[in-house]
Amino acid sequence: MHVEKPELFPEKKTFVWFIFVLAVVIGLRLFVEYNAYKSFVSKPFYYTYVTVLNAYEKSKCARRYQILKLKSDEGFTFYTTSHLKNNYLNMRLRVQIFPNKDISFQDYLGTFYVKSRIKEQSPLLLTFKDKLLKTVASQHEDKTLQSFYNAIFFATPLDKKLREKIAMLGVSHLVALSGFHLGILWGLVYGLLLLFYRPLQQRYFPYRHALFDVGLVTMLLLGAYVWFVDFPPSLLRSFSMLLVGWMMLLFGVELLSFIFLSSIVFILLALFPSLVVSLSFGLSIAGVFYIFLLLQYTKKSKAWLITLVFIPMGIFMFMLPVVHGVFPVTSGYQLYSPLLSLLFVPFYPGVMILHLLGLGFVLDGALLWLFGLPSVGREMLLPLWVVLLYILLSFGAIWSRRVFYLLLGTAFLYMVYLFIFVE
Repeated sequence: MHVEKPELFPEKKTFVWFIFVLAVVIGLRLFVEYNAYKSFVSKPFYYTYVTVLNAYEKSKCARRYQILKLKSDEGFTFYTTSHLKNNYLNMRLRVQIFPNKDISFQDYLGTFYVKSRIKEQSPLLLTFKDKLLKTVASQHEDKTLQSFYNAIFFATPLDKKLREKIAMLGVSHLVALSGFHLGILWGLVYGLLLLFYRPLQQRYFPYRHALFDVGLVTMLLLGAYVWFVDFPPSLLRSFSMLLVGWMMLLFGVELLSFIFLSSIVFILLALFPSLVVSLSFGLSIAGVFYIFLLLQYTKKSKAWLITLVFIPMGIFMFMLPVVHGVFPVTSGYQLYSPLLSLLFVPFYPGVMILHLLGLGFVLDGALLWLFGLPSVGREMLLPLWVVLLYILLSFGAIWSRRVFYLLLGTAFLYMVYLFIFVE
């Protein structure tokens, strides 16, 4: 006899009240942030200490200057310009910034541009993370590959030219640390720990529960990793879902539900209200939403078919209209995205092992060939109203199989239009 797992909220009324309370908390948190924002933009100038996250050169009218991405001790991130030729990477700066009302509240919550003057600079002490970054980079002669591997291992900023190439390949989600990476790491760490745990459990403590013991150690290790790479929004969302999901598995509660997903989203927004304007957070939520949607209508299919066909192809199609509402870059090579996503599953842990052995350079030739494929892309940006209609259709598909097939047909026709008729 098949026993269904209980839902996270047995009564809909309880779920509605839970979401209502969290919505009130989010509103209050945003109100506090808005008052801080008003105080910030009203100041004629502001002194702060910052860490340089990224620095790159640009030119205008034959004049070269640097764009700096900085993170202040107060926690906000912003861009500024320097006309000096100093190397600011791995530097701690004391800057005088000049806020103005051109900075919107949305920019303040996310990342904004502000004029500044650099008053002091001092080198940062070399940390363990810096040593790891150098160790990885030292195994590659090409700077593009140095940037690529440090991005997928440590969430460092990607080289601008490489970022454009990756966008044209349609694999930006493979480079920006997210639930995809965390899922691979969970499988790798949990699987390895279980190999050592099982013989000990069978001999010394057969009464123990492997999911609790091994899962707890795995969650602690993954939590340390998320902290180590400085809490990227998409990775933070993924870790929170993984943590709550593991706890719900222990209690035997149904996980693959939109109630579970929406609960996690509201909890994260209540804890970190700046995620309201985080694009990476929004796209990662959209990706999980479409996975849940696909699983809801394909759960009776064979596991290998779901894993190798429905999920990679379905997510690629469903996400196309959403992504092209924000990112206009389009290339025929993006059709390889589902295949590359599947290949990334063994690739990711494989290159980790290679780098631990000092052999990270082994796949350099293949990667340089891959990154060299797309040379020219087109720009196709969907109007906002079209994207909003598509999102409404997506929500409707939760409750209606017919709407789901309509959504699937819409996504498929858009893919055909984008890559065949326009090409």
